[in-house]
Amino acid sequence: MSEGRSCPLAYRYPSTSLCQEPRTVSEDVLYIIGGLYGNPWALDEIEQMALAEERQGHRVRLVFNGDFNWFNASDSLFRTINNRVLDHTVSLGNVDYELANPSAGAGCGCAYPESVDQGVVERSNRIMERLQGIAEEHPDIQKRLSLLPRYRCLIFGGLKILVVHGDPESLAGWGLAHEAFTAGNDHKLSEWFLASDADLIASTHTCLPVLWSGLVGERGRMVVNNGSAGMGNLYSDPRGLITRIGLSSPVIEPVTGVERHGLHVSLLPVPYSLEAWLPEFDRLWPAGSPAAVSYRNRMINGTSLRVNDLIFNSLI
Repeated sequence: MSEGRSCPLAYRYPSTSLCQEPRTVSEDVLYIIGGLYGNPWALDEIEQMALAEERQGHRVRLVFNGDFNWFNASDSLFRTINNRVLDHTVSLGNVDYELANPSAGAGCGCAYPESVDQGVVERSNRIMERLQGIAEEHPDIQKRLSLLPRYRCLIFGGLKILVVHGDPESLAGWGLAHEAFTAGNDHKLSEWFLASDADLIASTHTCLPVLWSGLVGERGRMVVNNGSAGMGNLYSDPRGLITRIGLSSPVIEPVTGVERHGLHVSLLPVPYSLEAWLPEFDRLWPAGSPAAVSYRNRMINGTSLRVNDLIFNSLI
């Protein structure tokens, strides 16, 4: 397969291994932050959201599950984003993996399916090439990235929370994409839940949000994909989204959410300052650049999805 569509062997893992060594966390709230895409103003806003929770007595753990790099194509912004993110609980996305451990022939490492236009694939490969050139000037950050895991399993509220970037088979898998749920992926979901023994799987990678709940093996299970924390996800809405998993209801009004097993699982909007970020983005990625062609319109106008389009329920 061509660069940007292939999936390196190093991205793959058996779903049976994902929750063999779970780590218990003591906080009251998890913020799972996928697809920050190098947006410092979104990170500012997420930190303020966490402070608002803490003022209400909620202890918050920030969990970054990959692709916190992408648009941060300057030395100063690259260092700033990575130094801030790496202070928290972090696992790799394909972008971050390819910055630390470039894979021959992987391109951006996105593993795009055939349904994605080749122009998108080629532009993503060019973005990666530019960002890799910057990462090479920061070997200390590359080293820190190279030591990160590809997934995490956390015990929270007595349940197993599996945090991946792609899906339970690959770092860049598309099995938890919005398109996969639309097409009907119940059988595969059942396999993954039974193999991993996870109660909830949190993903990002494919950049469109999902909130799924269903019954697998006589247990209620959930999948949540936050889309992107650093750019718009919904129709005519430039706000990012993060996943919030809490023992109590959120302080901030969620876009949507469910309560299961005593956990409140929500997609929270990230109303960062587009007025501040867009001029910086335009300076780094001017008109005609690969990032501008692929992403600028989405940053301003969001996607075609409405809130009801995010919600899936099934009985397997």
